[in-house]
Amino acid sequence: MILTFGEVMLRLTAPNHQRYVQSIPGLLNASFGGGENNVAVSLAQLGNDATFLSALPKGGVTDSFLVEMRRWGVDTSRIHLSDEGRFGIYFVETGSNLRPSVVHYDRSYSSISLTPPGAYQFKKALAGIDWVHTTGITPSLSREAYEATLTLVKTAADMGIPVSLDLNFRKKLWRWDDAQAPKELARACMTEILPYVNVVIANEEDASDVLGIEAEGTSIEEGKIAADAYVDVARKVAHPFASVEKVAITLRESYSADHNNWGALLYIKSDDKGYFAPLDKADQYKPYEIHNIIDRVGGGDSFGAGLIHALRSKDMRDPQTAIRFAVAASALKHTIHGDFNLSTETEVKALMGGSASGRVQR
Repeated sequence: MILTFGEVMLRLTAPNHQRYVQSIPGLLNASFGGGENNVAVSLAQLGNDATFLSALPKGGVTDSFLVEMRRWGVDTSRIHLSDEGRFGIYFVETGSNLRPSVVHYDRSYSSISLTPPGAYQFKKALAGIDWVHTTGITPSLSREAYEATLTLVKTAADMGIPVSLDLNFRKKLWRWDDAQAPKELARACMTEILPYVNVVIANEEDASDVLGIEAEGTSIEEGKIAADAYVDVARKVAHPFASVEKVAITLRESYSADHNNWGALLYIKSDDKGYFAPLDKADQYKPYEIHNIIDRVGGGDSFGAGLIHALRSKDMRDPQTAIRFAVAASALKHTIHGDFNLSTETEVKALMGGSASGRVQR
């Protein structure tokens, strides 16, 4: 069973690409989302046994969330129900064309930000677990959440359980230490966590924001990605940490809110080689061109889930196949409303095999 650890929030989205000034007063679309929970849901849809660990306040919103997770096949028995804190919220304005999507957080004093490490009983929670996944979002919430994340990965390492971690830098977070700027605090904390991590996942900006490792020839603001430069970025991420065996980096080129190019690489430290996906017929890197994006929130989480699933599968764990599967899974997420990737393994493999026409299946 795979355990993911982090915060889930109530997601409130303005409908039909509206701005909030257009939709309030009025109706908002309510759902649930959060990086680590998104991974758990996606893993379950791909056929894995997945459980989600968090701290949530007792009450009706949490009850609704627990029902929703059971609907998608995610185990909730390890969640710590707290008398303190609140259920976090985040707001999404979905962008269109030249207008970007915007996320606003309302998660201060959430239960997970107030819960100390001991409340989770990590050794007990990790019984029967054979993979742990978390992200850099959770330790950005508070000192308590950072200490809980660090305790979790240490405990997993002591128990011989593989750990994957998505760096997931969020510039609007990492504000809990007034003595350090967000990037400085993120770097200090993540360099304490990474020695217990086996698989690192990041996007094209995270290595720079968190670890100060830049990719030459890349301009994120202009949507220009020098893909080959990220092999060296991955190498520099992996080599300072003896535990890190693999580094995966997603490569997004944003031409507009509706049109992105999407691909990734997987670096294997033992053979000092990077594997890219997708590839053209000449085996050269050629990213998916994704037009008319429905919802890109959760795209990185669906990539992480796809990678974990592939690395644990007997027929897909070789690096080239694993990265192809992860990229295809996350490409499909861009076609689905909400945080969750509801694609199945069969659907992902069909896209891997070239079935991208969108023809009606009868």
